[in-house]
Amino acid sequence: MAHRSVTVRVPATSANLGPGFDTLGLALGLYDELKVTSSGGTENSANPALSFAIEGVGAKDVPRDASNLVVRAIARTFEHAGQPLPRLHLEARNVIPHGSGLGSSAAAIVSGIMAARGLLDGIVEIDSEGLLGLATELEGHPDNVAPALFGGLTIAWTTAQGPRAKKLVVHRGVSPVVFVPAMTVSTKHARSLQPASVPYEDAVFNISRTALLIAALVQSPELLLQATEDRLHQDYRSSAMPQTSSLIAMLRAEGLAAVVSGAGPSLLVLANDPAQRQRAVELVAAASDPPWRALMLAVDFKGATVQLH
Repeated sequence: MAHRSVTVRVPATSANLGPGFDTLGLALGLYDELKVTSSGGTENSANPALSFAIEGVGAKDVPRDASNLVVRAIARTFEHAGQPLPRLHLEARNVIPHGSGLGSSAAAIVSGIMAARGLLDGIVEIDSEGLLGLATELEGHPDNVAPALFGGLTIAWTTAQGPRAKKLVVHRGVSPVVFVPAMTVSTKHARSLQPASVPYEDAVFNISRTALLIAALVQSPELLLQATEDRLHQDYRSSAMPQTSSLIAMLRAEGLAAVVSGAGPSLLVLANDPAQRQRAVELVAAASDPPWRALMLAVDFKGATVQLH
């Protein structure tokens, strides 16, 4: 492969959004950026020739070898395309918090897949279903990778032919704010707290709230508080993040649509106007010690973007 360079920008995501467990995801205006340069030649995908320049979140801890999640995603995409992996230089600027429920692993996977797609431009074409399939294979489920790829609000599901996603445009009145604590929670640990089955009444409850949530996010933001009620996962995981659960209960008692962001421990408030969002910030600031970082974010409508140099 000739010398090529691509720059990728991928948004943070918040999955579940309360009742939409493993189904709904929202892209948020907080971005990891990655530049990948191929220098020709071919390498063994299990032990490629790599060099790194990493700054920002996790810069000291991110692996600088073939185990790096971005590299694994690039290598898998080249393998899928039937192309040899070139020598690579990666420059990453990480902004999305790690282990906080904002889709950092999904962003890394999507960054690698989209970078590979850019490097393969004009050689092999990979359509949107192919991108989603690769990302889901690496992540394990599509609820975070779908909004990272496509932006907006996404509904993700699986079929016999692979994962699928539908992108919807969020009402302009929706004003998200994310609260990020200093602590982290393993997604694997959070998922391990889920029971193997749930009561029939709880399943019906969540079906109704998930349907209502889509309507609230797309058309009727005034319904967000009722639409974000959940009985499938948040209570089961509360022991892993008691402060998150306490803050969510407080915010919801104040009429604010607060939910666990992804697997947590960050929490997401889906306000229906900027004043309500500011009120959430003030309430959390007064109730949390040590303080939580408040991120007032727009909904991202573009998803992952690639620039070929």
